[in-house]
Amino acid sequence: MPNASRSTLLVATTNPGKLAEIREILDALPIALETLAGYAGVPEPEENGATFAENARLKALYYAKATGLLAVAEDSGLSIDALNGEPGVRSARYDGDTYPEKFANLFAALDRAGAPDSRARFVCALALADSWRILFEAEGRVEGRITREPRGRNGFGYDPIFVYPPYGRTLAEASTEEKLAVSHRGQAFRKLREYLRTELDGEQRDG
Repeated sequence: MPNASRSTLLVATTNPGKLAEIREILDALPIALETLAGYAGVPEPEENGATFAENARLKALYYAKATGLLAVAEDSGLSIDALNGEPGVRSARYDGDTYPEKFANLFAALDRAGAPDSRARFVCALALADSWRILFEAEGRVEGRITREPRGRNGFGYDPIFVYPPYGRTLAEASTEEKLAVSHRGQAFRKLREYLRTELDGEQRDG
């Protein structure tokens, strides 16, 4: 992992739910985790990518260049089959100021499509960058379906309307441990954890 300090990793998100999940996975690594809270003067980049992976790359490179730190960024969201993949990369910006409003707008769109309990998936793409290139990328996916009755208080975002069939519950009804075991973000960040562990072990041997 050339050309950036390896003692610190910037986790480029301000979402508290995401940060909690990411810390749960990465805290065991011998590397300090910083968040964007320490870089309030750095404006957010425009997320104009057409895919989750494109947005993850542009954010990772942007924050690595802006801070001089190794940076990991992710872009994630809900893709619903009956809505041709919507809300997709617009998941956080989908119509509605609150998630109950977003849910209502999604349900109305599903009714128009004649598929109220459509199959759906959560997707997470992440990218790790230093100040001049992408070093690592990973993706995680979890398959499920939409439920018309939001259930559970343990998740965030679209978790209350996403049923994971093997559990028979929404991800907001699952425990934190259950969710991280199968979630899109958990999958992607466990891949990152193994990459970083391998790289850090190699640096220790070389040093």
